[in-house]
Amino acid sequence: MPDKLYARLRENVNLRMRRGAWYKVLQAADVHSVLDVNGRPISVATALLEITKRPLPHWTVLDGVSASTKVPSQLGVPYGVCPSCGERAPLPNRVKRLRCPSCKWEFEVAWEEGYLK
Repeated sequence: MPDKLYARLRENVNLRMRRGAWYKVLQAADVHSVLDVNGRPISVATALLEITKRPLPHWTVLDGVSASTKVPSQLGVPYGVCPSCGERAPLPNRVKRLRCPSCKWEFEVAWEEGYLK
């Protein structure tokens, strides 16, 4: 049985995917990969993706430059994306760890990662 793979966008492109959220890879190929995005298969150019065997166990930090225009204003900037469930949450005062309001798991915040910069 092949290993499970997960992917997230590594480019700031306008696709129907949340930046920073991890999605299950249904099919990986050199040119296009197919991801499970909210229960629907979505084909994405593999070059636009970061693919791994396991989602990185920390909150992805998104700032105003990399944020989608559909982000609720109450989140503020920067905000974080949970590595477990993809929920977005505000990141107050450069916290080191944060508990997800949705799945309740707690992870470190990857302030140094530089996601989409």
